[in-house]
Amino acid sequence: MPELSQDAERVRAPLPFGVAEVTGPSMVPTLHHGDRLLVHYGAKVKRGDVIVLRHPFQQDLLVVKRAAERRDGGWWVLGDNAYAGGDSTDYGVVPDELVLGRVRFRYRPRSTARRSPLSLLVWLLTSARPVLSDRSASRRLRAR
Repeated sequence: MPELSQDAERVRAPLPFGVAEVTGPSMVPTLHHGDRLLVHYGAKVKRGDVIVLRHPFQQDLLVVKRAAERRDGGWWVLGDNAYAGGDSTDYGVVPDELVLGRVRFRYRPRSTARRSPLSLLVWLLTSARPVLSDRSASRRLRAR
């Protein structure tokens, strides 16, 4: 059920950024198991953003979800993978104080199993990208 590795806690630094590693399938196809994320802690969250938050019932667990809708008392968050679960459909609205930050960038580490020149080229072209707000996805998710 946890979405981020335990190393995802923010390191005390002058800049409000940290690195997290995704575990689990709830954000597929946007994020995959093993992806590394650049998290902007304390950033303003808007509908459609991919965010990092503390799990409402197990606050030592960090999860990554999409902020689908602003509601009284916090955010309604959903995973991009409807079959994985573990979002507001299970635990309700997430209070603002549990929302830690916004995901800005995704980096996919290179698989050591594939070493062909073509796989290297594909990895170079697809391994890093910004994680943008996807309003069409949030509308689709809100309809669930």
